[in-house]
Amino acid sequence: MEASVIIVHFRCKPILFYQNKKIMRKLYLTGIMQLLTITFVCFTAIAQPVTTPRTPSPAASVSQTIGISVVTVSYSRPSVKGREIWGKLVPYGWNAQGFGNGNSAPWRAGANENTIIKFSHDAKVEGKPVPAGEYGLFFVINADNTGELILSKDYRSWGSFFYEPKQDLFRTKIQLREIPFTEMLTYDFINNTKTSSELVLNWEKKQFPVKIEFDVDKIVLANAAEELKGPAGFNWQGFTSAANYAMQNKTNYEQALKWIDRAIAINSSFTTLSVKSNILRAMDKTEEADKMMNDAIAIASENELNAYGYQLLGAGQHDKAIEIFTLNTKHNPKSANCFDSLGEAFATKGDKKNAILNFKKSLSMNPPANVRANSEKFLKQLGAL
Repeated sequence: MEASVIIVHFRCKPILFYQNKKIMRKLYLTGIMQLLTITFVCFTAIAQPVTTPRTPSPAASVSQTIGISVVTVSYSRPSVKGREIWGKLVPYGWNAQGFGNGNSAPWRAGANENTIIKFSHDAKVEGKPVPAGEYGLFFVINADNTGELILSKDYRSWGSFFYEPKQDLFRTKIQLREIPFTEMLTYDFINNTKTSSELVLNWEKKQFPVKIEFDVDKIVLANAAEELKGPAGFNWQGFTSAANYAMQNKTNYEQALKWIDRAIAINSSFTTLSVKSNILRAMDKTEEADKMMNDAIAIASENELNAYGYQLLGAGQHDKAIEIFTLNTKHNPKSANCFDSLGEAFATKGDKKNAILNFKKSLSMNPPANVRANSEKFLKQLGAL
């Protein structure tokens, strides 16, 4: 059926009036639906909340670097506010929740959402292996100051309401400590070493300690191997720093030798040759180490020889240091700094006569202010100025 149309003009825009009733009713219903849709969308948009401060138990996070690994704890910080905490606000033992799946559950170790602990690399927590990743962190406290630590693979749930034992990575016993009063629940890292740190939860007068460890040398060397596949592998400094780390930390000497040989192939210098010498010495290859060090000394700059001399002096090798400083004065006879350094070596050994001789030689050469000050300081200490 065709519908006749009447066109009425109001100012510039024509309006169509359909005379057929069915078509008019259909158009009317379509318009209503469109209006309702627009109204719903507008209402939904208005209903979205904005981000506002969470005053009662504000969110917080704390991180600690151990080696090159990072541990991060994200949590909420309730306050005591005069309440009885242990055994009341936080019940002793395991407790069924009044909401969620109803399982007997540990304490969420904070407030609001799960307390989350994140490890950048594989770690050990209280001696137990923990793969890199994120975990829900839970505690249990008992009336006798004993407790439990639980790491859960489910870290997205809200608090303990949906705790599932089957999601546990592990549970282990811990011993709580008494501490001075702490109003706001606080996580911290204490007792740091090269390979470990102790994560502690402090609240009211209780402390929950958790020891965290990383195999730092293994992680550093594995990371170095990966980094040397990138930009660091296009220069000698990358291979040298990796080799030097292994040498200084007495680990994986064979890999260290491979790395330093790569560095030497790019740049045979005092730095690269001396690092290789130190690696060979650590491997008890003394003859090879001495030869390599002699090769390094032969091409060393004034500053490099000076630094090496002080390295020997710091290691208590006084005679060897004097030998290197003396060599430096022969290579650089117009350098006041070389004679000043040789004077220090003799002074450290206790050879007052030769110390005074070299400090006076330094001063006679119109040295820079810092060298002059050092020579004069030692001469005063030796009673020669």
